[in-house]
Amino acid sequence: MRSTIRQNVVEILAAMGKGYGYQIAKIYNQIFPAVSQRSVYYHLRKGLQTEEITIHTIEQEQGNFSWGKVVEKTYYALGKNATAKSDTRVLNYFQARQQP
Repeated sequence: MRSTIRQNVVEILAAMGKGYGYQIAKIYNQIFPAVSQRSVYYHLRKGLQTEEITIHTIEQEQGNFSWGKVVEKTYYALGKNATAKSDTRVLNYFQARQQP
């Protein structure tokens, strides 16, 4: 049985193309019933194992963070075993964000 949370993450990635963990978790909680950021990261890692999700790129971003001047962002994308179903909640969310 597949995870509902992981399927929702796949739906978000299908609409976004690629995204990093915090960004995906933030969008997830705006569309679906709230889950912890930790849970989203767990399902991203699990999705890597099941090949529903893949690592697109890992980028370093310069900034003035509490822990230093550099943050490493892992961008995720759909993997070869992903089956996005075009969830209307996700599509409506991204359509609403594109309108002026």
